[in-house]
Amino acid sequence: MTAPARSSLRHMPAVQSRFVVRSFATLVFFSTLAGQFWRSLFGWWGYGTIALLVVAGAVVALIRLKPDWMWPRFPKSLIAFLGLATLSLAWSFYLGASLIGVTLQWVTTLAALFLALCLSWAELLRTLSAALRWILALSLAFELIVAVFVRQAVLPFWVDYGARDVPESFYWSRGILLQGGPIEGIVANRNLLGFVALMAVIVFAVQLAAGTVSRSWGLAWLGLASLMLLLTRSATVTLAAAAVALALLFALWARRRAPEGRRPVYLAAAASVIVGGAGLAVLTPTLLTLLGKSADLTGRLDIWRSVTGLAAERPVFGWGWVSYWAPWVEPFEGLAVRRGVVYLQAHNAWLDVWLQLGILGLIVLAALVFATLWRSWFLAVDRPRRALEDTEPYAASALLPLLLTVALIAQTLAESRILIESGWLLLVVLAVTTKRQQATNQRMP
Repeated sequence: MTAPARSSLRHMPAVQSRFVVRSFATLVFFSTLAGQFWRSLFGWWGYGTIALLVVAGAVVALIRLKPDWMWPRFPKSLIAFLGLATLSLAWSFYLGASLIGVTLQWVTTLAALFLALCLSWAELLRTLSAALRWILALSLAFELIVAVFVRQAVLPFWVDYGARDVPESFYWSRGILLQGGPIEGIVANRNLLGFVALMAVIVFAVQLAAGTVSRSWGLAWLGLASLMLLLTRSATVTLAAAAVALALLFALWARRRAPEGRRPVYLAAAASVIVGGAGLAVLTPTLLTLLGKSADLTGRLDIWRSVTGLAAERPVFGWGWVSYWAPWVEPFEGLAVRRGVVYLQAHNAWLDVWLQLGILGLIVLAALVFATLWRSWFLAVDRPRRALEDTEPYAASALLPLLLTVALIAQTLAESRILIESGWLLLVVLAVTTKRQQATNQRMP
């Protein structure tokens, strides 16, 4: 056997192992972004089995791959938030529910740490892209099947709602794709599908700009993501998309100026936030009409009032961490019910944290979120002396953390997803990877 042949054989196990790692990472992203797909398809027991397999695989990967944890460079605010959530068991009003919530928070964090520590930046982008493509393609196929062949609304499997009228939001799909939507896709919620589509637009555009995908396929997937974004008709995601576009504009402007000459950029950004916030407050009724929303923000105003009143009873430390609300315990039982639908979140991440972890929790969450935004901004606009990956243009891929972080922050105003499942996983991944990259850049000569 020739020397090149022997060398090729020696490298095959490593190549195969990285393929397994990337495939599993794609499954992790898919299962957190489309958790409702597994629940609708297999019920809670089936979903629980898949979730256990994912967490077990993440733990095994962290043990076998032995990544460099870099504890001195680990996000301290992330540790503080997890520590506070765990410590809240001591004063929780609903200890059993808190035990479940804290456990879910930690296992989701373990899955995120696998992604952040065991994958290179190129692999993260590649596996996230693959998961998003699977969700979008399956969602379109699912909606087409329901609209063309089933021709009626479809409920999740393994659920019996009895003879009562089923609320519209309980349906897996309403089958109105051919009427122009809105569509729910495999995730059974147009806001969730819209946010997945927005993420896909960001990721696919970055891949196209970085040249890591063929132009024809890249444009095709970008077109599909844009179409799905429009078909969801999500007002929440529309505002998040506007925030992402604005962040991209300022990042590109900042890149064209030296660090000492960026004062106009920051002044303009601050002015845009102030003017945008004021304009949103004044024009909210008009915007709601244009987006087809009710004046009470689809019941959110009532939920916010209820949550605010409850949070004010325990303002400093909160009622105890619970993640998803537990509707079988006080004070969540009957807290947010609208048209027969029991809501399991405050539809505002900041109110949710104030309710569960008090003002102290708000401070810690703000530190985690805005420290991640701070790092992602400077990683996006200050080109380091060495690229994240030698094999891809840094200028495009460095924008990804910033744009995803901005999208998550914009979503916090109307959803609490950043605290649970895919939102928390993405936040942890972004917090850890930006912190590690910042540390790497600082060590460069």
